[in-house]
Amino acid sequence: MSDTATLLCELIALPSVNPAFLPPGDARAGEQRVADFVAVTAARAGLEIEFQKTLPDRVNLIARLRPKGRITRTILLAPHLDTVPVASEKQFVPRTDGDRLYGRGACDTKGSVAAMLSALCKLAKSKHRPRETEIIFAGLVDEESAQAGSRALAKSKLKADLAIVGEPTNCQIVTAHKGNIWFQLETRGKAAHGSRPELGRNAVHSMARVVDALETDYAAMLHQRRRHPLLGHATVNVGTIRGGTQPNIVPDACVITVDRRTLPGETEAGVKREIKTFLARKKREVTFSLARTEPCLPMETGAKLPLVRQFLQSAGQRKPVGVHFFCDAAVLAEGGIPSVVFGPGDIAQAHTVDEWISLRSLERATDMLVRFLSLQP
Repeated sequence: MSDTATLLCELIALPSVNPAFLPPGDARAGEQRVADFVAVTAARAGLEIEFQKTLPDRVNLIARLRPKGRITRTILLAPHLDTVPVASEKQFVPRTDGDRLYGRGACDTKGSVAAMLSALCKLAKSKHRPRETEIIFAGLVDEESAQAGSRALAKSKLKADLAIVGEPTNCQIVTAHKGNIWFQLETRGKAAHGSRPELGRNAVHSMARVVDALETDYAAMLHQRRRHPLLGHATVNVGTIRGGTQPNIVPDACVITVDRRTLPGETEAGVKREIKTFLARKKREVTFSLARTEPCLPMETGAKLPLVRQFLQSAGQRKPVGVHFFCDAAVLAEGGIPSVVFGPGDIAQAHTVDEWISLRSLERATDMLVRFLSLQP
């Protein structure tokens, strides 16, 4: 097993489940174990270590490889350290089966942590170590919930010429991803006895019409718009519905939550106006509220930017690609750091009970990062 794969096994064995998904005090919660382990590993390779507080008892881990001369450019490697919960404690025990390495976080995104950290440690010991380029590894917290880690990093004084955000992209360089708005719609009715439904007003029935309108006419309207060359069309999905208390009572309230994937150029305010106008035309009376306090923005980075173009060329990738999920890249880009998304593994395996990563993909990502970083002056 390679050094990168061994490192990934050690990372998987350290639980770092986002506390948002666990009861208070759960022993598996938080990224600190992983942050401390990465700090020790990076320090042994000669990197400078610091911790950036983001939330109570949660910190971003910053490891710097400084050049010997003056700094003319900075490249940021930014995977996240947290994972989603497990269905079984066995998911914290890494195991291999042929080319597959199984375990929670294997591809999302401890695989990226391992590849990026391995590449940086190799570079630190190499004769090809950059003379004028600073390389920073930032292990971020809270990506799986509110992205507090990347938001704190974006608000800090850290500047970089390019951020490579670690996510499972099958080792493809991604220059665009969709954003996401979660909103809540509520219909109100009038309660009545189930034996006399004509005396009430059924909020669930009203909401059924809203759901149908969103999933058919509104979805079709989005699909009829001009297609984004990398991301396709914006989408809508009604994800949850809650209404009523028991069968013999006419429900007086019903609530749905909706996922609206956004494209570059779309804004939260604009989408909100659009949906309100659409439902008004359909004569559907609803109360609208946002289900998230922080926006999850779409991102698009120019493929012709010098460092992006160099990364693509070093990878032998002719054209950039886009992905439908959102991640920390948009937060960093909004903070002024041109960002791309890159990492080993397939997003189709993320969050699954049997999450796995291809060991070939892991080694390929490490080699690609070493090659690109070695080109820096």
